[in-house]
Amino acid sequence: MTWLVVGLVLFLGIHSASIFSPAGRDRLAVSMGPMGWRALYSIVSLAGFVLLIWGYGVARQQPLVLYTPQPWMRQLAALLMLPVFPLLFAAYMPGRIKTAMKHPMLVAVKLWAVAHLLANGTLADIVLFGGLLAWAVADRISLKHRAQRPIPAAPASRWNDLIAVVLGLAVYVLFVGSLHAKWIGVPVMP
Repeated sequence: MTWLVVGLVLFLGIHSASIFSPAGRDRLAVSMGPMGWRALYSIVSLAGFVLLIWGYGVARQQPLVLYTPQPWMRQLAALLMLPVFPLLFAAYMPGRIKTAMKHPMLVAVKLWAVAHLLANGTLADIVLFGGLLAWAVADRISLKHRAQRPIPAAPASRWNDLIAVVLGLAVYVLFVGSLHAKWIGVPVMP
């Protein structure tokens, strides 16, 4: 569990620089230069991501079960996951979805985290998915009080929403059909 927590602290910590100290983040980025800041951000993010994946895998080997989800909760989780990938694509493809959601990636992270909290009941699940849910909520609240930095995105097109939905649903089908079982070791529908 220690490595999972360390990974989350690194990953969410660097992703929270603008939440807790936008001016401090800006000063650090200016002092390091754009490439230096991006390098630091990338290295810390990657190290945190690797540690949280590894730590989660280790914690799953000896799970501490806090609650046992009802079978219907797995179906609800699968339903909640349906818009997640389209929302992730929409975050980088300006269109009506992005305009309506304002921050589609944060909506996707929140849906993803809630779905996994419904379907899993171990301490490691609560730490991982609960931590990411708390971060997404905090980031969304902070965006009401600070300017959003520009995000690299595809050019505006009337087709962006359709592309985001089609690509997102295709990735969803791949995950449900095989990738979740191959990469995570747990089939979505047993």
